[in-house]
Amino acid sequence: MDADGVSGEIIFADGDAVTGQESPPFGAGLHAGQITDPRLAFGGARAHNRWLEEFCATDPVRRAGVALVPITHDVDLAVTEIETLADKPRIKGVMAPTMWHGFPSYGSEHYDRVWAACAETGLVVHTHSGEADFDSYGENVAMYISEVPFWTHRILWQLLFSGKFDRFPGLKYAVVECGSFWVGDLLWKSDVNFGGSSKIKKMGTRMKGLVSKLPSEYFGTSVFIGASTMSLEEIRRRHVNGIDALMWGTDYPHPEGSWPKTVERLENDFRDVSIEDTRRLLGLNAVECYGLDLEGLTEVAERVGPTPGDFNQDPALRTPKDATRAARWWLDEYGCELKY
Repeated sequence: MDADGVSGEIIFADGDAVTGQESPPFGAGLHAGQITDPRLAFGGARAHNRWLEEFCATDPVRRAGVALVPITHDVDLAVTEIETLADKPRIKGVMAPTMWHGFPSYGSEHYDRVWAACAETGLVVHTHSGEADFDSYGENVAMYISEVPFWTHRILWQLLFSGKFDRFPGLKYAVVECGSFWVGDLLWKSDVNFGGSSKIKKMGTRMKGLVSKLPSEYFGTSVFIGASTMSLEEIRRRHVNGIDALMWGTDYPHPEGSWPKTVERLENDFRDVSIEDTRRLLGLNAVECYGLDLEGLTEVAERVGPTPGDFNQDPALRTPKDATRAARWWLDEYGCELKY
């Protein structure tokens, strides 16, 4: 981490995508939704969580863990596990199965006690890229790669449009490892569908009592995006997709990630980005999302870097106050606001 210019890390299961030898028992990580026996699902998850707690405790400032909770298999057991995890100071979130298969969808009331427990304990709910509709693809990897982001962030619209963020204040959700390229257009269409003047009578009023803000306004407070190794174009779109919501990551140890040349990657990609935006994308958003130790991490960052000087950034370059409003052009063009 020091050599790669990384001060802190958020740790997910199934990180060893190269050999697969470090995955939780019984496949209880990324593919927990496919397990048919709840004993195996929770057994594998709890074994992983015990290891995660011990591992993060060896460096509590720099390590934060995302525990496994296979919520689809048993809501009662899931709530008990969440309440137990809340007592573990270095566990900062839970990862739910990306797909619910034959169980109720995440937008139903079936899981409301899970969302309430996460909101009360401050544990961030996650879905992680990996699972998808494998039966439809066969051996065709191109189909899988094209569709896997959809399955990963499908839960976002389930939670948002069923009103979970309003019903359970403090609930946070993060979708990770499926980039951020898809965010802007979905926010545009969602804001217009439910807040645009031309659509309000048709669609907007049907959301009365479910949402209190435009969909885009939940980003950076209730919704966060773990956009590992964002492309240059995704960085350019940061104000459209959510400058307060995006969290850059190295995707270690995946071969498509930036390790072991993270500093070089950042030097190239952030040269023309303001220092204030850079600090948000590379650290502050994650600190706020997970409640990390800012003072402790700052001490580490001062030692391992990198610095604005390393990126050859211009200290005089500032982010305009209206940068997000200007980037989200549809807000003014369509007069987007909730009218109920």
